[in-house]
Amino acid sequence: MKTWLQLITALACTSLVACASGSSSTHPGKAVDSTAAVGGAGSAGGEVRLERVTFPSEGETLVGVVYLPVGMKPGEKLPLVIVAGSWTTVKEQMAGLYAQRLAEAGIPAMTFDFRFFGESGGQPRQYESPEKKIQDIQNAVRFARTLPFVDSKRLGGLGVCASAGYMAHAIARGAPLKSFATVAAWMHDARTVRSLYGGEAGVRRRIQAGEAARARYEKTGEVEYVPAHSGTDEHAAMFSPLDYYSKPSRGAIPQWTNRFTVMSWPEWLRFDALEAAPKVRVPTLFVHTDESALPDNVGRFAAAMPGPKDLFWIEGQHLDFYDREPYVTKAVAAVADHFERTLRRSTPASASLQSSRGE
Repeated sequence: MKTWLQLITALACTSLVACASGSSSTHPGKAVDSTAAVGGAGSAGGEVRLERVTFPSEGETLVGVVYLPVGMKPGEKLPLVIVAGSWTTVKEQMAGLYAQRLAEAGIPAMTFDFRFFGESGGQPRQYESPEKKIQDIQNAVRFARTLPFVDSKRLGGLGVCASAGYMAHAIARGAPLKSFATVAAWMHDARTVRSLYGGEAGVRRRIQAGEAARARYEKTGEVEYVPAHSGTDEHAAMFSPLDYYSKPSRGAIPQWTNRFTVMSWPEWLRFDALEAAPKVRVPTLFVHTDESALPDNVGRFAAAMPGPKDLFWIEGQHLDFYDREPYVTKAVAAVADHFERTLRRSTPASASLQSSRGE
């Protein structure tokens, strides 16, 4: 197995060629403000209307954005896909891009800031908690079912990178999502964590640092931070040359804060995405690549889940699928087709494990 630095450096450095504003509305206890119709960079479809929403999650207020096809008919009930992105990120990064592209394809989508991130509430800031993110996804689903233009029986979920594992656990716990898709899924377990973070010693060191940071926070309120990403600070959560997190033209946008709470380490390192697989029974699509993160774990997850599943295997590095072409367009096409089949029509996904190769 590759070490964390070897894996992420390979993801970053290896280059393979890959295959009108609406009226405002209000819901009780939930603010919804329309914004102008937009068509984003690299967009391949129609215009999209963005609506800002807020909803509660475990005592905090979360802020989200709903992406709606401009051509929606009054009174029309449509499916909706909830989109969540990589760890430490905010809704304006890869999650927002995929939500917009789905809406351009005619599928309404919603993304949001998890607790402790972006515009959403919660302390301490930039606290990466798989458990709390799973809860937030469950609460986002509950909120989405109340939206007047949503058919509450046709909700889907798209998890990019780490949110693939979070969303899988939400589904396993009963979140009423009828279809699931992942893009560049990051699904670690105890064995792969050791291989990525310097073996038992590296994992133990981070867990001990995190437990000490939590004890300090609970006693004094002081939060210990390290960079979320750095190419020079070895204490960073992601210590490697990653253009996505260092370039403003990619993911280093003003809405994202480049910090990581040290007290996040124990829960992150002990999280097991694969544990959810035996309870995921909804039609699921995995868009992945041999050069992306933990491809063997994606295959293990798919093999362990009892529900219908499809593997769409193409070429490209892990972070290419966050924002680069033609990777995003290929992924969106596969994901949109999956949701069209599983949410709009009665045709199910393949009942047995299938694997296809993108051209």
